[in-house]
Amino acid sequence: MEVGYLFYKVIQPFKENPSIFVSFIFLLSISYIFLYYINSVKKGKIKEVFIRRIPALNYIDEAVGRSTELGKPILYIPGIMDIDNIQTIASLSLLSYIAQKSALYETELIMPVSRSVVMTVAQEVIKEAYLKVGRSDLYRADRVFYLTDDQFGYAAAVDGIISRERPGAIFLIGAFYAESLILAETGFSAGAIQIAGTAMITQLPFFIAACDYVLIGEELFAASAYLSTDIIDKITLKTQDISKAIVMSFVFVASIFNSLISAYPNLANLPIFNTINFIIKTFFK
Repeated sequence: MEVGYLFYKVIQPFKENPSIFVSFIFLLSISYIFLYYINSVKKGKIKEVFIRRIPALNYIDEAVGRSTELGKPILYIPGIMDIDNIQTIASLSLLSYIAQKSALYETELIMPVSRSVVMTVAQEVIKEAYLKVGRSDLYRADRVFYLTDDQFGYAAAVDGIISRERPGAIFLIGAFYAESLILAETGFSAGAIQIAGTAMITQLPFFIAACDYVLIGEELFAASAYLSTDIIDKITLKTQDISKAIVMSFVFVASIFNSLISAYPNLANLPIFNTINFIIKTFFK
């Protein structure tokens, strides 16, 4: 009796909303793919996971090296949003790698922020990065500092830092709004090599026009896995790409089906089209 009741409780959500079943099957599929890759790594079947080349990330070392050769500091700008924004978190992941490189090359890293919590987290990220490469003596907490929460007040203050410090490399990684072009133009006029990255579609054109290299959209979120030497990080990224490909395939097939039905209404009378239409209406409504 208890087993039957438990089984009823399990299948009840699927009966009330069949689309949950599709999500459940999709979750199982992605979990299987991820576990398959993990198991293949453990058995030694997979030595390396291919990730397409991202030019902006490949030139990070060049940007840091240029600042070192010129004897100029690196300026890192993490956007204007708080720590609860996913772009800010992705930016801090990338900051760790850049901080390690700046420590190895003994190049000063300056990071003005517009949120106090971001400042605290960034100080810890940079401190850990310096410790990781054995150069904790170079770490200076005062080089990561808070300016203001005001959007254009922050932009004006950063422009002043660029004009005074004349950094050799500027990284604009995170969530940006109307201040993006102001910052990028000032950096361009200072002659710095600029690498930008954001998922804000409206700001990407300004970065593309004024910066040397740009992380476009999801490239920002893939940056930490791309730069990581841990194969598990790369497998996670690979699994996400496969899941997106599966979703895109379903969308493509469904759009073709709807287009055919709209262009040729008589096709709806065919058994196969009736079956597909029933599946779509039942499980994808």
